[in-house]
Amino acid sequence: MQLLYAPTCHNLSLRSLHTRPKEVWIAVSVAGLFSSLEKWLHLSVNNQPCKLPPRKCFYLKKTRALNSSVQAGGSAVSTRNAESDVLKALSQIIDPDFGTDIVSCGFVKDLNIDEAQGEVSFRLELTTPACPVKDMFEQKANEVVALLPWVKNVKVTMSAQPARPVYAGQLPQGLQTISNIIAVSSCKGGVGKSTVAVNLAYTLAGMGARVGIFDADVYGPSLPTMVSPENRLLEMNPEKRTIIPTEYLGVKLVSFGFAGQGRAIMRGPMVSGVIDQLLTTTEWGELDYLVIDMPPGTGDIQLTLCQVVPLTAAVIVTTPQKLAFIDVAKGVRMFSKLKVPCVAVVENMCHFDADGKRYYPFGRGSGSQVVQQFGIPHLFDLPIRPTLSASGDGGMPEVAADPQGEVAKIFQNLGICIVQQCAKIRQQVSTAVTYDKSIKAIKVKVPDSEEEFLLHPATVRRNDRSAQSVDEWTGEQKLQYADVPEDIEPEEIRPMGNYAVQITWPDGFSQIAPYDQLQTMERLVDVPEPAPIGA
Repeated sequence: MQLLYAPTCHNLSLRSLHTRPKEVWIAVSVAGLFSSLEKWLHLSVNNQPCKLPPRKCFYLKKTRALNSSVQAGGSAVSTRNAESDVLKALSQIIDPDFGTDIVSCGFVKDLNIDEAQGEVSFRLELTTPACPVKDMFEQKANEVVALLPWVKNVKVTMSAQPARPVYAGQLPQGLQTISNIIAVSSCKGGVGKSTVAVNLAYTLAGMGARVGIFDADVYGPSLPTMVSPENRLLEMNPEKRTIIPTEYLGVKLVSFGFAGQGRAIMRGPMVSGVIDQLLTTTEWGELDYLVIDMPPGTGDIQLTLCQVVPLTAAVIVTTPQKLAFIDVAKGVRMFSKLKVPCVAVVENMCHFDADGKRYYPFGRGSGSQVVQQFGIPHLFDLPIRPTLSASGDGGMPEVAADPQGEVAKIFQNLGICIVQQCAKIRQQVSTAVTYDKSIKAIKVKVPDSEEEFLLHPATVRRNDRSAQSVDEWTGEQKLQYADVPEDIEPEEIRPMGNYAVQITWPDGFSQIAPYDQLQTMERLVDVPEPAPIGA
């Protein structure tokens, strides 16, 4: 009997199987078996074609089928490996605001890979179209993926998340598609608040955001003077009974001054009603930022605005005088009480000398004091320029009239600050209170606090202080300890502005849990072991 020798192959090995002593079996790796058997068909012994016995032909057919299956499986494995390579490369890019890589942030969407052609395409969905580092993200994403050895072509598409508030309550229809609402306040008239509000809004629009301005000063509206829309009257939608805002240079505008009524002469409660109607029944559409030019003071009108609208953050405008500081301090305390973070202070009244250096004829005043006393993170100095006043009086915001000027650069920095601070606030609020099912505990990390702690779900439910759990007149506890099972778990936790979360329980009850209350509850010390997967 002549012995056939298989051709040399780096992934082929020989072994003898004792179950068939008269035959020599050749065991090969799956990848090499098919090619080796194919080659045997073309071997010849003494110039005669070599024929495999029927059993070997049967093995060959089975091997062909197996090889096809392995190739298909290998393709899937290869695709998964390619996706892993791309995501690993993209995870090198860190978001400077969140301190986390863009993959963990969930920015990478619609990843498509054609490894055979060496083509990779994906979309980076950022939190806002005004992201100041979006160009850097796009450039870096192209660079890190292009460095992969098998990649020949990279296509990156930039987009932004849909406009939506971080709020669980039932908002009026007009406010349901607004991502961030920024209050610009001074609590004192004549310090440049409206100038800051309008120029900030147009700066954000210039950065790519969808922006609206709401002039909340019914007694002395400034917006009709500072902008020049073609249509200077608000229109009504008779079917929906809603207000259609006017528009100028791509920014939507609403002011009592566009209502054809001039300046209001009415009592406070009526003014609050007018402001509520103008703000909540307007068809704002999808906005990334709504800038509210707040009226002076800290009275009923201001409180109504802060309570009706889920404000994301506030910008404080002041001048160096001591009197300005006194009024501004009241406003900062009001925002603090209402859990609205003040993220920046803009101080007017700085000047420039002949060399272009800033100097302060009145000294560094209330702006620095506000920042230091209340811990507000950013201070911006706004120079007094004749063009700034002239552009405001002429109906053309300075940042639009001279986008490369000194004033525009200051507002550009302010705009970047607002975008970054709003993104941080939204991220902190959305992750402040979460439920970890693996350890059956509620995790709490209050915004602007480094402390993180755990609460038992039953403890949180038993500490509800609503009228359903506690008698409002007597203070008697209606919800008893035994009424809440120890193994209760929340069905959903959603943020409510910057101060509380709404927790939905299996019995259908929705509990409002303020951060302040959560911080006073009994905490879990012995953290339970994570529950097994599938438990």
